[in-house]
Amino acid sequence: MSHPYRIARTLLLAGVAAIALSACASNRGQLGSTDYAGMPAAQAQSNLGQLTERYRRNPKDRVVAIQYSAALRAAGQPTQAAAALETAMMAYPKDIAVSVAYGKALTAAGRFDQSLTVLDNVIRPDAPDWNALLVKGATLDQMGRNDEARRLYAQAATIAPGEASIETNLGLSYAMTNELPRAEQHLRRAVGMQGANTQTRQNLALVVGLQGRFDECRQIYAAELPPEQVESNMAYVRALLTQKNRWDLIEQG
Repeated sequence: MSHPYRIARTLLLAGVAAIALSACASNRGQLGSTDYAGMPAAQAQSNLGQLTERYRRNPKDRVVAIQYSAALRAAGQPTQAAAALETAMMAYPKDIAVSVAYGKALTAAGRFDQSLTVLDNVIRPDAPDWNALLVKGATLDQMGRNDEARRLYAQAATIAPGEASIETNLGLSYAMTNELPRAEQHLRRAVGMQGANTQTRQNLALVVGLQGRFDECRQIYAAELPPEQVESNMAYVRALLTQKNRWDLIEQG
């Protein structure tokens, strides 16, 4: 069973470093869209093992490098995830998909300034990639620059309307500033959109629970998780409610 605070890092701000930096950071059909964080543990471990072997055979394969990095991040290894993309970055320095994946990994590892530099190198002012904007926004959110992050999410939404990842990150951004009703509003929109996944719904459960609506929170978790994990998550929600500085305790990623 996961430690409650470990759960926080994969749930609440999963959206920003797990969700924002995984499921929501892929265009329709773009590379690296597999939801490794949402896989059962055994399947995720098997996938990681297979990707490790493929990566070792050819670390310059951009598709494998991106998928391998995503699987590593989902496994809680952000430092290794960033390292796995360094070879691909040298081979494809202007490739948007590689750069976005590298930015996600850097942000997950807490290397925020470096992530912003990588992303800014591939964000065209005249035609920005919405994934790059999304990951840059997630990075800014983790740096406490929430207003800047929200402006980027709004820009991304004009490019890719109806994407769950954008609405999710916007909701989580408001959760970070303790604006829970507004956070819930955006997360409820997100769960009905294209690309919504189990972490999107678990983020909604957490925000509902933090408003004291435990029965509803438990119901959402129960539809996504095995019973023992539901109980662990509920214990975490209750623990957060006793902490005056609960938002400081939860770091994205």
